[in-house]
Amino acid sequence: MRSHTRFLAPLVVLVLGTVAALLAAQEKKPAAVIDPAKAGPDFAVQGEYAGEIPTNDGNKKFGIQIIALGDGKYRAAVHHGGLPGDGWDKSERILVDGQEAGGVTTFKADNGTGTIKDGVLSIVNANGNALGDLKKVDRKSPTLGEKPPEGAVVLFDGSTAERFEGGKLTDDKCIQPGITSKQKFQSFKLHMEFLLSYMPTAAGQARSNSGCYLQGRYEVQILDSFGLEGKNNECGGIYEIKDPDVNMCFPPLAWQTYDIDYTAAKYDGAGKKTANARVTVKHNGVVIHENVELPRATRGNPVQEGPEAGPIYIQDHGNPLKFRNIWVVEKK
Repeated sequence: MRSHTRFLAPLVVLVLGTVAALLAAQEKKPAAVIDPAKAGPDFAVQGEYAGEIPTNDGNKKFGIQIIALGDGKYRAAVHHGGLPGDGWDKSERILVDGQEAGGVTTFKADNGTGTIKDGVLSIVNANGNALGDLKKVDRKSPTLGEKPPEGAVVLFDGSTAERFEGGKLTDDKCIQPGITSKQKFQSFKLHMEFLLSYMPTAAGQARSNSGCYLQGRYEVQILDSFGLEGKNNECGGIYEIKDPDVNMCFPPLAWQTYDIDYTAAKYDGAGKKTANARVTVKHNGVVIHENVELPRATRGNPVQEGPEAGPIYIQDHGNPLKFRNIWVVEKK
């Protein structure tokens, strides 16, 4: 009996250690919230603020995006001229970190301080003189809820997921990522709406990651990139090919739109490519790519380049997202 105990003891230690490591890994995995009612107090502060502030050159419009980082911590991205897609002059953004305490979130910079309370961002200069307030705004895409025109191929309208391989409905009649359209297309116009999960303690590619693959070949990235610089691996980017002209990502848990005009690559009779695919992308109603040439397929594409028609593929990267109102108009 003693000999068995001697051999079993190291095994028990190994098993217990493995279980502890797995539990620790689960605890460290960033939480993802898909329901605004469960998002917590930090979510109420996060968002977009806009207004005019007096400067040495007169009143100037500013747009500030507040990103929640979890545990009452935030980062502010300050844009001169207004918010991205609404006045920003594309000058260098100013980044300032902030912290919540006692119901007030404070951001301190060398030339002044900003405080947020009850949906208002109040600015004072370095001498403590009040400069003005920026109010929280809730922007909506002008194409949100757009109805499919006559002759459109409706891939998802909330009634059924059967037009996609792997289609699964949420309780509120949206469709989850990890789906491939059963119908295949050549050149087309695509409308789709998506909602990013709220993951304040995650960062980079771990923050509500997905992607829309045109013909299953070319990815327009989907990611919570709210308040970031706007790169090809962030929301709206053509993955590893081109940055969006402007980062139009709204805050997570807000419905967003892609309106994509895609022209398929051309091939000769021998199957040799004679012209690259091209794409124009509107994100939340703003053009972020205009007639951009796609020289190659995206890495990780489920369908190789070729003359054949291809599907609409929406990638599952392990984060909960919602999609709705997906339709295609085929181009002749």
